[in-house]
Amino acid sequence: MITLVANMQAKPGKEKELEAALQTQFPQVQLEKGTVAYVLHRSTEKVGQFFFYEKYQDQAALDYHGSTPYLKEVFSNIADLLLEKPEIKLYEEVAAISR
Repeated sequence: MITLVANMQAKPGKEKELEAALQTQFPQVQLEKGTVAYVLHRSTEKVGQFFFYEKYQDQAALDYHGSTPYLKEVFSNIADLLLEKPEIKLYEEVAAISR
């Protein structure tokens, strides 16, 4: 399994707009076969900070997700809403408990 985490900070006054834009691709991502988890979080401590937790079966599933037109459209739409470039990191799963 591959896990992707992404941190994004909205420009002041653009928090609600960024949140709405980040949610637009969920219906399409739900149909991706190799996407195991795709979760958007909003910080309870810092206004306008968002965190994605994404889990993919393998590199091919992550590559597919990254190549989709709807994800490219989201990144295009949010460019002017972000304070800075998103911080994106990849991890390999070592151990887990799932219920």
